Amino acid sequence: MAATFADRLVSKLEELGVTRIYGLVGDSLNPLSDAVRKHDIEWIHVRNEEAAAFAAGADSLAADELAVCGGSCGPGNTHFVQGLFEAHRNGAKVLAIASHIPSAEIGSAFFQETHPEYLFQECSSYREVVNSPDQGMRVLHNAIQNTMAGNGVSVMVIPGDVFAAEVSSAPSPADSVYATGADKRVFPDPAEAARLVAAINEADTVTLFAGYGARDAREELFALAEKIKAPVGHSFRGKMYIEYDNPFDVGMSGLLGYGACHEASKKADLFIMVGTDFPYTDWLPHDNVAQIDIDGTHIGRRTPVKYPVVGDVRSVIDNILPHVEEKTDRSFLDAMLKRHHELLEDVVDKYTSEAQESRVPIHPELAAKVLDELADDDAYFTVDTGMCNVWSSRYLTPNGRRDESASFLHGTMANALPQAIGVQAAFPDRQVISWSGDGGLGMLMGELLTVKLHNLPIKTVVFNNSSLGMVKLEMLVEGFPEHETDHEQVNFAAIAEGAGIKSFRIEDPKELRPTLKEALAYDGPVLVDIVTDPDALSLPPNITWDMMKGFTTAGVKTVLDGGVGRMIDLARANIRHIDAAASITFK
Repeated sequence: MAATFADRLVSKLEELGVTRIYGLVGDSLNPLSDAVRKHDIEWIHVRNEEAAAFAAGADSLAADELAVCGGSCGPGNTHFVQGLFEAHRNGAKVLAIASHIPSAEIGSAFFQETHPEYLFQECSSYREVVNSPDQGMRVLHNAIQNTMAGNGVSVMVIPGDVFAAEVSSAPSPADSVYATGADKRVFPDPAEAARLVAAINEADTVTLFAGYGARDAREELFALAEKIKAPVGHSFRGKMYIEYDNPFDVGMSGLLGYGACHEASKKADLFIMVGTDFPYTDWLPHDNVAQIDIDGTHIGRRTPVKYPVVGDVRSVIDNILPHVEEKTDRSFLDAMLKRHHELLEDVVDKYTSEAQESRVPIHPELAAKVLDELADDDAYFTVDTGMCNVWSSRYLTPNGRRDESASFLHGTMANALPQAIGVQAAFPDRQVISWSGDGGLGMLMGELLTVKLHNLPIKTVVFNNSSLGMVKLEMLVEGFPEHETDHEQVNFAAIAEGAGIKSFRIEDPKELRPTLKEALAYDGPVLVDIVTDPDALSLPPNITWDMMKGFTTAGVKTVLDGGVGRMIDLARANIRHIDAAASITFK
């Protein structure tokens, strides 16, 4: 019996190492799910196609492999969009299979008709409608090749009747898919590299600001910092790769920032952006800036760049390091390390001290500190957008073994739980913690049913302040009295229990540590509902005059600053070599 296109497609995915597909079965997707049934591929049944795309994107980035999600025609495709935006902007290797209405009905305003080739235009780099099985095999090749080459999401739009049609047994381009995840080396142009070397040698002081693009070049980055005596700051997405064991660490810049990073960036003669497309122009210097990035389209689009270098970070630093003159004066570096230590030590115990252990409602920074301390050394955190981002950025301690996923670029709510589904499916034996806000969890709460259905041992920890905290902060900063941000209290533990998931609710701070410890040790899915203070907000370390005017106008009565957890330990270690009596000066 001849194989259908759906059979050939699933066979090819299995051949490429795909072991699971995330999606919602039904309707025009039925031939595909039937083909999956006959192969050793698991169908991870979600409650919303948005979650399928979130999960596939997180799976791909966590495992560095091709991940696949499927959705039915019409509403199934429109649900896809949010999660595919997230996966695409993160550069995940995701193949989205979007089924379509019957071929003969396309263009007739048929039931559930959309035009997916237009619908997915902004959240994918390749999308094509399959018109026949043989053409579909060529599309399959192009789609997989495109996403495996690092171009983000690929979408195949397939009418249900094409899924079920027989495909030729002749060889096809899909048989030659190059599906490796090998790192790409891109060496810099000699003239660009030479100009950067000259700028570094001419500058008395340099600050390095590293992002996700420097994740595979830690040693090279630190070697450059040592040679030129430069403080090293990092972006939110770069934190897990750059902060730990970093003797040059001055913290993080931006809206979620902390420490001396912003000050070091403003006071240096030369500021070098290293593997980051940091989007917040207001937090970047605008004079004498250099930028190293593998993607030339990133150069200069956030702030004017005088010394651009296109190439991967490791290759660029390997190329320039022998030609960079060693600086002997480390007074600027030492000053920034001391300043960083002072800023952290000033607030480190403010909300996480023993005195806070009797405060009700629970301060979220205390909860964040305890969660960080109790989580496994190789825990994988997925973090909701909003105040959870703030607390994770300041309290989650990287160590080279832990990982973190968040909506770093798309900034969507409700990402944490579906991303945890993808990560846990990829690493069934690893501790995966969904660091959820009540707003994010409420938006895609149905995915708790997915967790239970597949018995995924995810630890869902809800910071439940019954408020959209980040939205409240944004209103206050802009001078608007907060409105419609605080809501009726919801008992998420009871909801999880109704879904068959082991659950805990913590209202007493004295129960925080023992209950979290028990929950994290539980063998199976768990939800921990921590009732936190809705008025505990956090501003960046560098507050502008406009921010202060906004808060004055709004009559703010909330907390404006926050702690920084165990990062103080690194700051202390980094200044031990500095003579406390030394006079430190810098420009």
